[in-house]
Amino acid sequence: MRMVDIIEKKRNGQELSTEEINFVIEGYTNETIPDYQVSALLMAIYFEGMSQSERADLTMAMVESGDQIDLSAIEGIKVDKHSTGGVGDTTTLILGPLVAAVGVPVAKMSGRGLGHTGGTIDKLEAVPGFHVELSSDEFTRLVNEEKLAVIGQSGNLTPADKKLYALRDVTATVNSIPLIASSIMSKKIAAGADAIVLDVKTGAGAFMKDEAQARELAEAMVKIGNNVGRQTMAVISDMSQPLGFAIGNALEVKEAIDTLKGEGPEDLTELCLVLGSHMVVLSEKAKTHEEARKMLEDAIDSGEALNRFKAFLKGQGGDASVVDDPAKLPQAEHKIELPAKSSGKVSRIIADNVGTAAMWLGAGRATKESEIDLAVGLMLKKKVGDEVKEGESLVTIYANDLSEVEKVKAKLYESIEVSSEGHAPALIVDQVTGQ
Repeated sequence: MRMVDIIEKKRNGQELSTEEINFVIEGYTNETIPDYQVSALLMAIYFEGMSQSERADLTMAMVESGDQIDLSAIEGIKVDKHSTGGVGDTTTLILGPLVAAVGVPVAKMSGRGLGHTGGTIDKLEAVPGFHVELSSDEFTRLVNEEKLAVIGQSGNLTPADKKLYALRDVTATVNSIPLIASSIMSKKIAAGADAIVLDVKTGAGAFMKDEAQARELAEAMVKIGNNVGRQTMAVISDMSQPLGFAIGNALEVKEAIDTLKGEGPEDLTELCLVLGSHMVVLSEKAKTHEEARKMLEDAIDSGEALNRFKAFLKGQGGDASVVDDPAKLPQAEHKIELPAKSSGKVSRIIADNVGTAAMWLGAGRATKESEIDLAVGLMLKKKVGDEVKEGESLVTIYANDLSEVEKVKAKLYESIEVSSEGHAPALIVDQVTGQ
């Protein structure tokens, strides 16, 4: 088998066999196939696409290139959730304890963030003492006892995907649906889940800014998951404005606590109930989404979801008393209000710009080497469709370093529009089941 023949075959729009895809991934991982040949193949895939069977084969070849997490010692159907990312996306912190409270085991592998704010692990580390360095036995024990644990990503999980992604980044082939879908799904499958719920974002703050592209990606990932034997479904949700009010690590932990108390933002609460209902149904704890939603709402009302969050934090060394006293979370030295310059309705909040402003404060990483300030960020006071009076606060800026605040203010004023009318966008755009 020769790499040049495989490149030519895909360049001519033909379907690659399982053996050919395995040959490419194995050879590239062990460095017997050079970058320049894989670059040529990636460009051919970018223009010619991949069939459903090719996408499934590529996904599994990347899964098999490294470690695979064995969750068989954990009782029940393990359902994982993945979000394609956005601004103020605190869902994992809420969904984990919420679905665990109704008996769904959540064995979560998460990462750190690069961009607007920290990833799930960064956010959780705003809780004093919390850590994700768990042995596999400890991880299994916590999920079996508490139904919830979070660990960091294994260094040798899907090494082929890491190499391919780095190459795609420098060859202008990142934005290819088959390659994006296979990349995301390889990590989810290698992490050992039995079923997967995907939250595919669309809008200004999303990777897929166009709704049609978001739908295409959702359908591609659902088909891959189902083709390789994982029950998979996707929710397409709006990220034209930030989700919830909080953007920043400790601020988002506080918002997660509020939501688990039943006092969280309406959009964040609704998205968690929708995603959580699908997780409960896939785990076979409920037969219908209506039944599942009622179980989740009861877990919030009874306090069980909040208690599960406390047990989760304590189990991983965190100070669970922050749930009752969020002032123990990292606190910013300065709080600065951003007053509205005119009266009217908020007609637009450009999510990615707001995320960039939070990153300038130190809430996220501009590079992998950047240090995150867990205390800083933004708290929206208004969302799209809300009425606002001149002088009323649009955003509270939480800062430790004042040197960036004027720049942040200017960015926020550019990104939040007030006019005579504004209507809140639909939160749930569509759902893809693959049926």
